[in-house]
Amino acid sequence: MLESCFECCIKCLGGVPYASLVATILCFSGVALFCGCGHVALTGTVTMVENHFSRITSDHANLTDVVQILQYIIYGIACFFFLYGIILLAEGFYTTSAVKEMHSEFKTTVCGRCISAMFVFLTHILGLGWLGIFGFSAVPVFLFYNMWTTCGALKSPIANLTSVDNICVDVRQYGIIPWNATPGKACGSTLSDICNTSEFYLSYHLYIVACAGAGATVIALIHYLMILAANWAYLKGLCQQTHAYQDIKTRDDQELQDVQSRSKEGLNSSYS
Repeated sequence: MLESCFECCIKCLGGVPYASLVATILCFSGVALFCGCGHVALTGTVTMVENHFSRITSDHANLTDVVQILQYIIYGIACFFFLYGIILLAEGFYTTSAVKEMHSEFKTTVCGRCISAMFVFLTHILGLGWLGIFGFSAVPVFLFYNMWTTCGALKSPIANLTSVDNICVDVRQYGIIPWNATPGKACGSTLSDICNTSEFYLSYHLYIVACAGAGATVIALIHYLMILAANWAYLKGLCQQTHAYQDIKTRDDQELQDVQSRSKEGLNSSYS
């Protein structure tokens, strides 16, 4: 009884698509980091701009609308990739079973191979899209890094030799708020206070994590693409070998029947 359970467990573990499983875990982790950290970082950015760089609501109204749209897009990305990751994992189980049982009673259909090819194409498109998202997520990291560097300059010994009020950060030059927004920039002690706020510190590091999550998702989709392409090509090759084997077997059976029929005819003629 114990041995049969052990053999059953080994058989089940042998059918697990470990490559697809690793890619799914990496994809879920990357998407979760990007969506969760990106959402919180965007909220912190709006709060920081409202409190320190744009005190008139109409000046940062466009920024608020854009951030809300991006957050809704984040919700959609999270839901879509949760379902897509499960589908790809299921497809990995399907192709693994097809490869292991190709020469038994299990048969793959043309429709199944077409679906596998469709996943290869769709994953390729999504990989290119996430590559763009990875590049886009690096933009706020660069902007916050510049501000982080300026904050470090306030604490450096060089800042003591010059007027601290001459060290400024003007967010209007990045297009976040219009040029007529007031105050639009922060200098000296005001900038130092902003650098010590939790919104700035947390948003900066969350943008870094979100960018890393986007990069992990790109790697996961590339991993998925290699798995899907390899499985599709292997299934196609095995199906062609199976068809060739069936054709040869059919010809052999036909030749055997012909030989048997001729031998029967010869026996009948000899008796007559």
